[in-house]
Amino acid sequence: MSVLSRVWDLLRRRTARSGEMRSRLGASGGVASPRSRGGEPVRAGETLSSAGSESAVVEMALPDARGLRLAYEPRPDAEPDPGEIVWAWVPYEEDATRGKDRPMLVLARAGRGSSWAMKLTSKPHDGERDHLPLGTGDWDRERRPSWLDVDQIYLVPVAGIRRTAGSLDRSTYARVAQSLSERYGWRVAG
Repeated sequence: MSVLSRVWDLLRRRTARSGEMRSRLGASGGVASPRSRGGEPVRAGETLSSAGSESAVVEMALPDARGLRLAYEPRPDAEPDPGEIVWAWVPYEEDATRGKDRPMLVLARAGRGSSWAMKLTSKPHDGERDHLPLGTGDWDRERRPSWLDVDQIYLVPVAGIRRTAGSLDRSTYARVAQSLSERYGWRVAG
């Protein structure tokens, strides 16, 4: 068997596993398709990471205006709630087989044990259109200022969350929600 044949077989198996994951999450009900490396949607069922795993965090295409309802709902339970900062392993955009443990802001529930989330960074992004300043919080031990990357969204299964690190205050979440609503048309709950 040639090397190309082996690679093709591996890719086919990965796509099949991705399709199984998508069917578990539900093909409808606001779940968007994963993004390709260039930011364009890929065929249904394909993902950028190891979606065959129940705990895989997957970068997704940004949902349309009906896709998300933003509401501040942190609760003291084991489930990730909108407004909470959670830590999860996030694959790198350039190589989905590698990644890093990082904080993420839970934006909304996606159903079937998953949440929509965006990643945080402590690298300064003052004045950049695709990053919102969040300030400091319990999610960073060194209490460095954080920014929210609003250009990428992830589907995060409950099993993919290592820990909850705190939550944004209501006014910061409201500012984030308003900005995302203006940018993407997502609904903000009263």
